[in-house]
Amino acid sequence: MSLFGSMRTGVSGMNAQANRLSTVAENIANSSTVGYKRASTEFSSMILPSSNGSYNSGGVQTQVRYSISDQGATTFTTSASDLAISGGGFFIVEGANGQEYLTRAGAFVQDDQGNLVNSAGFTLMGYEYEAGVDPTVVVNGFDGLTKVNLASEGLTATGSTAGSMGANLPSGAANGDVFTTSLIVYDSQGNTRILDFNYEKLADNQWELEIIDRTSSTSLGTATLDFDANGVLTTSPASLTLNGGAISPIAGTGAVLNDIVVDFTKTTQLGTAFTPDGGKIDGNAPSKISGYQIDTDGIVYIKYANGELEPRYRIALADVQSPDKLIPESGNVYSQGVDSGVIITGFAGSGSFGTILSGALESSNVDIADELTSMIESQRNYTANSKVFQTGSELLDVLVNLKR
Repeated sequence: MSLFGSMRTGVSGMNAQANRLSTVAENIANSSTVGYKRASTEFSSMILPSSNGSYNSGGVQTQVRYSISDQGATTFTTSASDLAISGGGFFIVEGANGQEYLTRAGAFVQDDQGNLVNSAGFTLMGYEYEAGVDPTVVVNGFDGLTKVNLASEGLTATGSTAGSMGANLPSGAANGDVFTTSLIVYDSQGNTRILDFNYEKLADNQWELEIIDRTSSTSLGTATLDFDANGVLTTSPASLTLNGGAISPIAGTGAVLNDIVVDFTKTTQLGTAFTPDGGKIDGNAPSKISGYQIDTDGIVYIKYANGELEPRYRIALADVQSPDKLIPESGNVYSQGVDSGVIITGFAGSGSFGTILSGALESSNVDIADELTSMIESQRNYTANSKVFQTGSELLDVLVNLKR
């Protein structure tokens, strides 16, 4: 056995324990870092060739592993822009260099431009929201993503483009009987217009619906409503596009009324009184932005002072086959590694992706008690390896002094 070999083995052991102490120190330092994932040092033996008459001691080598797939505890906050993921997936964020990264650190706040950024300065990315349409995602890339921006735009108004009106029409009504209900809609400047829905019975199981602008008495469209023997609407399509251009704008405003698609699918004909359901319409009158909300599907809504919610963005999530093989970067973010697998993008609540919790944060998955235990073990093992080195050095001194 070589004395130098035993000393090198002792040095190898000390270096390994020093690496372990380094990960312990990093874990303790980041025990309060939102979304931080614990680092651990894994040991493996390093064997050197030996002859029959002499053993050549090897050593130990280390590899750092990050427990990225282990979810930390969820803590709740009072900020709607604090986000946590319950389940799989990562937020997609953009760095100052324009490159996208993955992270579980969801402590987002608005910067001076209204973009949502986390404590490390990375900007949250998502897709612009389109009603009734899921954004097209790129499986292995980030094309189509945009920064989630919640900048206040002062007073805003949105013209109506779609709505619905349902009602029960009394089957016992006489031919020629007319029943009326109304719906308020908004023009391009948020001015309100009242539309009257007039239902006139034409014959058994048949009615005519005419929609009229009350101010100008202008007819915007008509539809024939047919019902079967059970009072179920059979007209198809069960919708009517109102000609907004037929209405003169309110004097002095120059505002226009959009064409509005009205759905009347929920209309029935049963043996009871005329009962309108109140109707629904999109758009809003002039109102100031008062805040925002984010639901579990990651849809970001702008909230107006009048209580209206307008969807603006849908937060994108990403995942890989082997999260623990992602490459950690500064700022508590991760980039794709050779062994991590292809990055797959999607949305909260779909596939393997978890749900998004607003007003919550994912804590570090570091256990201080475990780290302190590892620190004590590393200290003692380091000391033991130093004794091996010290003993080899003393024996070497004996060997050198034999010549004296």
